[in-house]
Amino acid sequence: MLNYFLPSDYAKSIYDINIDKLLEKGIKGIITDLDNTLIEWDRPEATPELIEWFKMLEEKGLLVTIISNNNQERVGTFSKPLKLPFIYDAKKPMTKAFKQAISDMGIAYSETAVIGDQLITDVLGGNRAGLHTILVSPVTTSDGFWTKFNRRIERFILGKMRKRGLIFWEDKHE
Repeated sequence: MLNYFLPSDYAKSIYDINIDKLLEKGIKGIITDLDNTLIEWDRPEATPELIEWFKMLEEKGLLVTIISNNNQERVGTFSKPLKLPFIYDAKKPMTKAFKQAISDMGIAYSETAVIGDQLITDVLGGNRAGLHTILVSPVTTSDGFWTKFNRRIERFILGKMRKRGLIFWEDKHE
């Protein structure tokens, strides 16, 4: 049961992900969460550093789709200026949005990585779809109501995984 919540990889932030290693593994597309993965949940636009990160991904030939459980206005306001495809109201950890993003990118499941800051939505959803999952620490310690609830459950799950020797990192989830 805990394996459903176990990410394939862990990084402190998106900027610490080794993109070249992903390319070596045959990854051609990235599905990423928005809030507290890329930027703070209450920041409407991308930072200059994040814009450069997206440019780097594009230069390396990676496709990117943002999927978020947030509403169309929130996700569209962020994604449209960057000309990034997005899926809002994704209902993660359900797999429909992940499958839709893969289909839209025209790549295989084995060529797709998921990046997110939550075990219960991003990692569980990506794992259920059979994708390479990367858990990152949230960019801020403040969260919306439902995310605060999820974080409590995550702390419990991470504690169980640590006791069983499944994970070894320390991060803001705890």
